[in-house]
Amino acid sequence: MHQDVQNSRKIIVTSLLASLFLGACTTGTTELSPMERAEAIHAEAIVLDAHADIVTPSIAPNFLDANGLSKTHPDKLIAGGVDVVVMSLAVSPGPRTPEGDSAGRAEVDEKLAAILQLISENQDNLILARSVEEIEQAHRREQRAIVLSFQNARSLEGDIDNIDTLYDAGVRVFGLNHLGHNAFSDSSRPLYIGETKSYEIAEEHGGLSDLGRQAVARINSLGGVMDVSQSSTAATLEIIALSKAPIIASHSNVKTISNVTRNLSDEEIDRIGQTGGVIHIAPFGAYLVNFSDPETLAEMERVRLDAGLPAAYSYPYELYWELPNDTEKYAFLRAMRDVIGAGSVADLLDHIDYIVDRIGVDHVGIGTDFNHGSGIEGYMDASDSFNVTLGLIKRGYSADEIKKIWGGNFLRVLKRAERSADK
Repeated sequence: MHQDVQNSRKIIVTSLLASLFLGACTTGTTELSPMERAEAIHAEAIVLDAHADIVTPSIAPNFLDANGLSKTHPDKLIAGGVDVVVMSLAVSPGPRTPEGDSAGRAEVDEKLAAILQLISENQDNLILARSVEEIEQAHRREQRAIVLSFQNARSLEGDIDNIDTLYDAGVRVFGLNHLGHNAFSDSSRPLYIGETKSYEIAEEHGGLSDLGRQAVARINSLGGVMDVSQSSTAATLEIIALSKAPIIASHSNVKTISNVTRNLSDEEIDRIGQTGGVIHIAPFGAYLVNFSDPETLAEMERVRLDAGLPAAYSYPYELYWELPNDTEKYAFLRAMRDVIGAGSVADLLDHIDYIVDRIGVDHVGIGTDFNHGSGIEGYMDASDSFNVTLGLIKRGYSADEIKKIWGGNFLRVLKRAERSADK
């Protein structure tokens, strides 16, 4: 199946480029429609998703598609013309005890085994890429590349040397935070403490701890890329200041548009741009939509209180996982979705436009967060990726700009990190 799609892709590019050449020769102008231009650009670009979650048997079914499949299933990557996915060894929050950290490490091991098995089962189409060169080689061979990332340093069990172990396994992107502070860094989403019905203090370390600073230095020395998604503002700014190479936010949106704590402030956006980094926008409705209207905020509060959740939140769906059963969880999710809306490709493009207008097209990309709650109208899974390219065309982006957004910017940062590594 995939070979037929790849052959069709070649035919589309060849025929459209021929049409473009002939049209230019005969009329002095191009006659291609936005759809045709988008098809040609999408086929030529290295289409890269900077963050998706790895599917294991324990994953919540509502994170998958209607058939229970991964939103980044190999068939969906082919259908959507996606060339690279950065798959995350993400760790959920847990007790900050030796036993809790050990459970986090077991979660990393489970996800690593799952993605390696997926690659093994699709050897004709998927490879594990460890460098920009290997990604580009895979693209030329019309294979899909998986790059590994890491999220939540609690699974390092307080041992910096475990970063080396992860790098040796293929991890190239490192994020210190998820939900809740850890021994390395403060999170943008403090953990809810059920016994006291309150949240952690807003900041524990004021950014990074000494252990976190050592982690940044070690990741730089290996040639890894620092990822600030989910880190607190102070931690983000400290990572940017310490890192020898540009950093990324693998799945973070614009706080000025969608005011949730894990989105990026203008100060963070500006510093990422000034230091050559890239912000990858996620098709996640709760991180995209503008719900600043007082009536909407009041309705969101009502939905939370009706479900027995605290009115305070760091994003609209916060703590739904604490509800006692699936029936109540799904009822809450549906009610909140009715209030804030599903989000759309147009919303995604608004966030991209904001980044471009503020710091330039060299500093924006796409990181879906698929398999962890993402999916909006027109971009529900990897098979819908073309809709983003078409939307960018209709908003006036050039072929070169679209190629930067889809993968070029990420690859530039990864290459800089490779070159900055200790030799």
